[in-house]
Amino acid sequence: MIVKVLAVGDVCGRTGLDFLRSKLSYVKNTYGIDFTVVNGENANVVGVTPAQCEDIFRAGADVITLGTHTWTRTEIREHLDKSQRTLRPVNFAPQCPGRGWGEYSRPFGKVCVINAMGRYSLDTNTDNPFVCIDAALEDTDAKIILVDFHAEATSEKLAAGYYYEGRVSALWGTHTHVQTSDCQTLPFGTGYITDLGMTGARRSVLGIDTEQSIGKFLGDPPQRYNGAEGPGKLEGAVFEIDSETGKCLKSEAIRIF
Repeated sequence: MIVKVLAVGDVCGRTGLDFLRSKLSYVKNTYGIDFTVVNGENANVVGVTPAQCEDIFRAGADVITLGTHTWTRTEIREHLDKSQRTLRPVNFAPQCPGRGWGEYSRPFGKVCVINAMGRYSLDTNTDNPFVCIDAALEDTDAKIILVDFHAEATSEKLAAGYYYEGRVSALWGTHTHVQTSDCQTLPFGTGYITDLGMTGARRSVLGIDTEQSIGKFLGDPPQRYNGAEGPGKLEGAVFEIDSETGKCLKSEAIRIF
C-alpha cells in the first residue's frame, strides 16, 4: 500500500492557525493524505498553548511537533505529559516534560514520528540530536519512520538527511520558515527537504509583522513579536511511502494560498 504523508511547516500566529483550520482538510482531500504532521511551535507567534494544540488537532493533524520555543508558554508542560500526539524535541534533557518520539497505529501499520532539534547556532542546552534519533530508531519496529529536524543550519539538516538515508522514510527540516527548493527522494528511499517553509501570513518576515521586523534591524528597542495579519499560505511537503518497506517513492513540496 502507498501511504501519503503530509508535513506542514511551522504554523505562525493567529493568521497561520486560522489558515490551517480553513485549508488543512482541503489539502488532505486534494492529495489523498493518510497521515499528517504539523509543526506548531509558533502558533502563539512564540510558543504554543494547549488550546492551540487542540485547534491544530481539530483541524486534522495526527501529530504536532515543536522546537526551539517549546518552553516559552509554561502551560504547555502539563499538556506535553498528557498528550501522546504532541512531541517536543527528543534531545531535551530526560527530566523535561513530554516525549520526543511516538508510535501511532493506523490500518496500514505503525507510524513512528521523531522530533529533534539541531544545535548549530541555536542557544539551546540539548543533547546530540543524531545520537538521540539513533536511540529512538533502535526502539521502534515501525516501517514508516518520519523525522522533523528543527534546526537553523542548512548544513546540519542536510547532514541529517544523508546520515539517515535509507533508515527513515522521510526527514524534513523546520524552523527557518522559508521553503527550500530541494525537495527530493534520496537514492536509498528517504524523502527529504531542507525546510518545509511556514504556515502564516504571506506578507510578513517569517510570519512576523513586517514593520516590526524592519524596526528590529534598524535598532528599535526589543519588544514582543507581533504576528502579521492578512492573506495566509500553507507550505509543506507530501511524501508517498510504501507501507511494506517504509521506502519513500515520491516527494513533493507544496504551497497553498
